[in-house]
Amino acid sequence: MARPPAAMTVAGSDPSGGAGIQADLKTFHQFGVYGAAAVTCITVQNTTRVSRVHPLPPDLVREQIEAVLEDIHPTAVKTGALATAEVVKAVAQALNACGCPVVVDPVMISKHGSPLLNEPGREALRRHLLPMAFLITPNLAEAALLAGIEIAGISEMRRAAAIIADQTGAEAVLVKGGHLNEAPVDVMYRRREWKEYAGERIVTANTHGTGCAYSAAITAQLACGVPLEEAVGRAKTWLTEAIRTNPGIGGGSGPLNYFVDY
Repeated sequence: MARPPAAMTVAGSDPSGGAGIQADLKTFHQFGVYGAAAVTCITVQNTTRVSRVHPLPPDLVREQIEAVLEDIHPTAVKTGALATAEVVKAVAQALNACGCPVVVDPVMISKHGSPLLNEPGREALRRHLLPMAFLITPNLAEAALLAGIEIAGISEMRRAAAIIADQTGAEAVLVKGGHLNEAPVDVMYRRREWKEYAGERIVTANTHGTGCAYSAAITAQLACGVPLEEAVGRAKTWLTEAIRTNPGIGGGSGPLNYFVDY
């Protein structure tokens, strides 16, 4: 077969398979992208709970990333749960010369409300990793924390995206509106312009791993050379169908349907 494009995820492990590196690798595969992964933390979780988060040593995280970069040469990278300031710094150091787009999903709290990045980690994220991001993909709560404002609708989402981009120097910021009371709309700010991606409200509890899968789908498209605006649109369409056709696995917030074809 022809050599496929490659992407790398730098994130935590979810033993239930719905989020984290497991979700990212499944998503890469569905988009025809070879997936590599560097593990940042081990979690104990399923669809109903997160009971433990165990960060890996920063040097071990850095060495994983360096091993992939020197041999696999991914054409896009994404980050997810990083757990601590030390791990954030190690990831930023390792990715500093990766030479490809870096998508940062600033994961701070799990679907079940468990912290996945401590307060010093958030400051390290602002200082060391966000400035090197090609795209940052916060949800509403994360965008509010990063921008320092309250978000109740699309106008505040636009403002938050611009604030985050201006403060960090990131190429683009995509604020995800899945938790809006109105119809979900995602807002992307890039080069002083906004673009909106409308969605539909799908009533289901099975949304575990949504943020991971969304950012992974965008990363996979970037790895294939798809322009950012188009990559986000394709990822949004795929994600919507993956939510709609979720398999109902587990007794809580179950995973998406990662078998959905792109």
